[in-house]
Amino acid sequence: MTANKPQKGNLLIAEPAIIGDVSFNRSVVLLANHSDEGSVGFILNKPLTFTLNELIPEIDCDEMQIYNGGPVEQDNLYFLHKVPDLIPDSIEISNGIYWGGDFDTVIERITANEISPDEIRFFLGYSGWDSAQLDGELGANAWIVTENNYEKDIINKCFPDFWKEKMIELGGEYLLWSNAPENPSNN
Repeated sequence: MTANKPQKGNLLIAEPAIIGDVSFNRSVVLLANHSDEGSVGFILNKPLTFTLNELIPEIDCDEMQIYNGGPVEQDNLYFLHKVPDLIPDSIEISNGIYWGGDFDTVIERITANEISPDEIRFFLGYSGWDSAQLDGELGANAWIVTENNYEKDIINKCFPDFWKEKMIELGGEYLLWSNAPENPSNN
């Protein structure tokens, strides 16, 4: 279940902390790329309070939630999907999950109801690490690396309680953290 070294397609689960990083506290990140040059990922479980048509009014679809992908370039919109046959220039992350592609085609396909909300997720910003930065954070026990056992259905796991679910799956000492309040003063 847990992996030693991160690879493209793995999940990074934020280690429990009483007072954590505002960006990554209780986050589950899908690594879209990992190499000697650095890493890129998207936080899966931090929905924002608006939808795609609020950012792009010509898209008449109020069912597509926007997620906080991470603290880098939060003025840019990114997307993960599982329909590469409908979106040209997509990059496979692993196991049927894709990153990016031709955005004009995405707009056309959503408008034509050819791409549904359970096939694509949109993110403002991304999570990025310079060369060896992620390794340093792993050495400091900031993350747990696991396989993405959900494969392309990871898109459907984008909900706020995903971190809690992963804590329960990890078991042991993590079970206690699964029910701890996010803000200890609420205890």
